Amino acid sequence: MEYTGTARRPAAERKRDTLKRLTTERDIWVSTAHPDHGPHQVPLWFLWHGQAVWMCTGADSATARNVRAEPRVRLGLPDTSDVVLIQGAVDCFPDDEVPAEAADAYTEKFGWDPRTEEGAFLYIRVAPKTVRAWHGEPELRGRVVMRDGAWLTSQPSTE
Repeated sequence: MEYTGTARRPAAERKRDTLKRLTTERDIWVSTAHPDHGPHQVPLWFLWHGQAVWMCTGADSATARNVRAEPRVRLGLPDTSDVVLIQGAVDCFPDDEVPAEAADAYTEKFGWDPRTEEGAFLYIRVAPKTVRAWHGEPELRGRVVMRDGAWLTSQPSTE
């Protein structure tokens, strides 16, 4: 999505635009950290399903190891002029324990079912606690569109 305007969007419009991107885009940057190994960042395919972001990665990947040790993550959509940053807590599901509805939706979106692969995979569910969305400097104030897991209906005067 490319943004070229300078007008500040109201909170309801930012929420709508954010949800549209979460339902239509395919890649998201996942930032994790491990107490012993430090930060790690990787792009993964994602699915917005059930008011959460779902991803899947190898069960032995650095991302999987990190979220098991430290379940707080930050996610970012890849457009730097139309920023969406998500902070949340992780729930992990081995591929043989993932809720079928979420795994089926993931398979439908990507045409790939990790549950049928030879290696072990981990499904990662991130329930957003905070979402920030902005287009450039005019929208820096009021960029928080979700706080404590609830979408904001109006923009606060700070942040």
